[in-house]
Amino acid sequence: MKVTFLGTGTSMGVPVAGGFRREKLTHDPRNERTRCAAWIQSKGKSILIDAGPEFRIQSIRAKIQNVDHLLVTHQHMDHISGLDDLRVYSYLKKAPIPVHASKQCIESIRKRFDYMFGEDKYPGSTSLDLIEAPEEFWVENIKITPLPVTHGDLDILGYRIDDFSYLTDVKHIPEKTKEKIRGSRVVALSALRWEPEHPTHLTIPQAVEILEELDIPEAYLIHMNSYVDHEPTNQRLPENINLAYDQQVLHIED
Repeated sequence: MKVTFLGTGTSMGVPVAGGFRREKLTHDPRNERTRCAAWIQSKGKSILIDAGPEFRIQSIRAKIQNVDHLLVTHQHMDHISGLDDLRVYSYLKKAPIPVHASKQCIESIRKRFDYMFGEDKYPGSTSLDLIEAPEEFWVENIKITPLPVTHGDLDILGYRIDDFSYLTDVKHIPEKTKEKIRGSRVVALSALRWEPEHPTHLTIPQAVEILEELDIPEAYLIHMNSYVDHEPTNQRLPENINLAYDQQVLHIED
C-alpha cells in the first residue's frame, strides 16, 4: 500500500490567508500545509480520503491519474469543496465516482452541490454515486472499516483501509472505535496544536496519549495549525510519532 498525504493543514491552511503568522515558523517547506486529504494506492485501486479546496493543486503535485473511490470523513467545506474538481476523473471513468460517507454527510453534499444531482444536474458537472458507508465494506480485495468518532458535537468518520487508519478532525474516539483501530500498522491522527485545549479538536499531547494507549507502532499527526513548527515539534515527539507533511509518501506492506 502506498499512502500520500495530499494535505496536512487545518481548515484555514498554513499559512492562513494573508500569510499571517508565517514569520513565526521556521523556513521549512513542511510548514506549508494545504487542507487535509490523503490518497491510497493499493492492489491496483486508487482511493481518496476527502477532497478539499486545494484538491486540484494536490492532484497535480501527486500525479493522480484516476480515482476509483472517494471516502469522505464529514461535510465541512475544507473536506468536500474539491468535489467539483473530480469532474475530470468521472469523465475519464465514464461513470460516476463512488463516494462513501455517513448519511448526514450525504444529505449535506446533495444540498450544497445540488447542481450535480437529479433531473436538473448541470451538464458536465461531476458525476458522483453517493453511498452510505456500512460498518465495513470491500473495494474488491481491500477491506475498509469506517471509524465513528466525534468532532465536537458532530459525528464523523475516520477510515481503516486494511492496516492503515486515518482519522482527522477528532475530539473523542469511542471505545468501540478504538477496538477497530487496534492492530493497525500505521495510524494518521489529527492534532491541532500543543495548547490550549480545543472544544472540537485533539491537541498534540492528547493525540499522543491516544496513540500510546492503542500501542500504535508508527503514527503521523495531521491537521496542524500555524502555531505548529514542523522540526521543533518532531524533536519533542516520541520516536514512533511524527508530523506528516504535504506530499509525504508512506509505503505500508500489504
